[in-house]
Amino acid sequence: TFLVYTITLYTKEALVRAKIGQRNDHTFCGVEATLEVIGGKWKGVILYHLVPETLRFGELGKLMPKITQRMLTRQLRELEGDGLVHRKVYPVVPPRVEYSLTERGRTLAPLIMQLKNWGDAYLSKEQPGTGFDTETPGD
Repeated sequence: TFLVYTITLYTKEALVRAKIGQRNDHTFCGVEATLEVIGGKWKGVILYHLVPETLRFGELGKLMPKITQRMLTRQLRELEGDGLVHRKVYPVVPPRVEYSLTERGRTLAPLIMQLKNWGDAYLSKEQPGTGFDTETPGD
């Protein structure tokens, strides 16, 4: 199992590098790599909900009512494959599965919270003094 997991992680990192660095290795950018791993509609939201606590699959689903079970499962599997989320299965009936951030996933907590704060400020952009002026510099 360890060998398969190690190969899976290595392969995922190789795929990210290949996907992003199709031009050549000199154009590989950390922002591109980050967005490849946590980008998309749901991964950031999932990570945000896992920052403060461990959650069960159903609890995550309730916090994000617009996500389908299939998409939630897919996104959690990708985050787990990237080493950001830990999936713990309890041997009980009915099955009990909990998700939490790994140590590597926890390193994203400050970034996720900054994204949340930026988004909150952006949503209130119509209020004066928020720093999100619609005019471009030099107008």
